[in-house]
Amino acid sequence: MGLWAQTFTLVCLITSLVRGRVEKEPPPECREFLYMRTPPTGLEHSSLQFICQHYNRKPRYMTLFNTVDHIPVYSAYTFKRSDGEKCVDVPWMYEPQLSTASDSEEMQPFPLGNNHMNFEDAQAVLDDYTNAILYERGTLNPDEHQDDPDDKASTYTLTNVVPMAPDVNNRVWNKQEHIIRKRLNNYCLGTAYVVTGITTSGKKIRRENMNRVAVPAYLWSAYCCVDYDHNAPYDERYKFPSFAHYGQNEAENNEVVEVSVEKLKEFLKKTTFVDKSFQIFVGDCVPTGST
Repeated sequence: MGLWAQTFTLVCLITSLVRGRVEKEPPPECREFLYMRTPPTGLEHSSLQFICQHYNRKPRYMTLFNTVDHIPVYSAYTFKRSDGEKCVDVPWMYEPQLSTASDSEEMQPFPLGNNHMNFEDAQAVLDDYTNAILYERGTLNPDEHQDDPDDKASTYTLTNVVPMAPDVNNRVWNKQEHIIRKRLNNYCLGTAYVVTGITTSGKKIRRENMNRVAVPAYLWSAYCCVDYDHNAPYDERYKFPSFAHYGQNEAENNEVVEVSVEKLKEFLKKTTFVDKSFQIFVGDCVPTGST
C-alpha cells in the first residue's frame, strides 16, 4: 500500500472513531432526554455536534456542542426532583468523544500536565478559564436539577459549561435555577424536559493570543411538562405545560425575564443564528388535543 493510501486510511479511521461517538444526529440512547424524542430544530452548522453525555456507564443528558467556539449551544436534560444540594469533590472533566487520542465514550477527569493539548482543538480546557477574570464556569445542566449523585457529577464537564459573568453565575442565573427547581418539584407530576442554551455575540476568551472560548451574549432556558398539577395556584399554573426565561450575560442589566416558549422562540430568531423552522419543543409543548 502506498504512503498516500496509508495516510488516507489512517485519516478515515480517526474520523470514523470520532464521528462514531459524536454525531450529527442525536444518538438514539440520548433521545430519552428530549420531548417527543425530538431535538430543537433550525440549528444547523458544520461545527455543531451532538454529544451523548456518558458518565459511569450510563447516558445522562445530551449536548449540542460547537467545536469551533468550544462551548455548548444547549444542553437538554430531564429534570429530577431534588433538594438542590450541590455536588462536592467532583473534578472537572473533558469529553473524550471529541478527542482522537482516546477511545472512551465517557467523560474523564482532566489529565495532569500538558496532555490536554491532545484534545484542546475541539473543546475548552481548564487553562482557558485560569486567567479569565471577567468570567466563571457556569453549567447549562445544573447539578441542582439532578438528584442521583452520578447525574449530578456528570454536569461537571466543560462541554456543559459556558463563560458566565460572576454576578450572573452566582446570583441571577443561580436564583432562577432555584425557582425552576421548586416549581417543577411542586407542580410537575410527570417528566419535565429542559433545554438550556446560549446566544453568542463575538466576544471570546483568549489564551496565548488565540481565541479560545466564545462568551454568551444571552442565556436562555425552557421546560416542558405536560403532566402537571391542574390545581396549582394560578400564578404557577399558567406557567404549565411549558415556560421559559432568558437574561443577558453581563455584569449589569442582567435580570432574568420569564416568557412563554413561543415568545422565547421569537426572541431567539431575532438575536441568534437560527432559521425560520426553529423550534425548541415539538408543537411548542402543546399536547395533542389541547385547546
